[in-house]
Amino acid sequence: MDAPIIHIVDDDEATRKATSRLLAAAGYAVHSYASGDEFLAATPSHAPGCVILDMRMPGRSGLELQTALAQREDPLPIIFVTGHGEVHDSVQAIQRGAIDFLIKPTEPEALLDAVARALARDQADRATRIHQRDVQKRYARLTEREREVFVHLSRWRQTSASPSGRSSYTARGSSKNWKWIRWPRSYGSPSISASLPQN
Repeated sequence: MDAPIIHIVDDDEATRKATSRLLAAAGYAVHSYASGDEFLAATPSHAPGCVILDMRMPGRSGLELQTALAQREDPLPIIFVTGHGEVHDSVQAIQRGAIDFLIKPTEPEALLDAVARALARDQADRATRIHQRDVQKRYARLTEREREVFVHLSRWRQTSASPSGRSSYTARGSSKNWKWIRWPRSYGSPSISASLPQN
């Protein structure tokens, strides 16, 4: 996997430069952009990282860019920064999944902490998506008959907790081709596509 990149999207050049210097000094790779459209045009959709995003910019606003990023296959976590502490905007941003909402001028420690949390979220989300895609690919390789057999042989039962302490769903099939499969609730409701024969 490529090294994560911190993307700074802010129409204020002085803010971009100051934030870039701070993050570079902390050891991060940094790219900066003067607008949301410039960011969307330049950023590979699958590259890991996070976005430090100004709320108020000419053209596409921070909330509009958040909506556009959410439609990507691998959306990046967002940290909002703004010189205007509107409660309504901050609530919207957090409800839509933003990591944090910081007021300019941001405290260096607060920004670095938010970046660390954003990168941890990105890593965890990517691991979940990779697992889900692998499950879908493996299920797609089954023959129609194998799918029918699994539907009839597998039985679902809900367990109270997984070994990690989180609730999960467990499936078991009587065929030698199937084994116990745990499906964390964080992945969504269990379905046949979650349970596959082991190659």
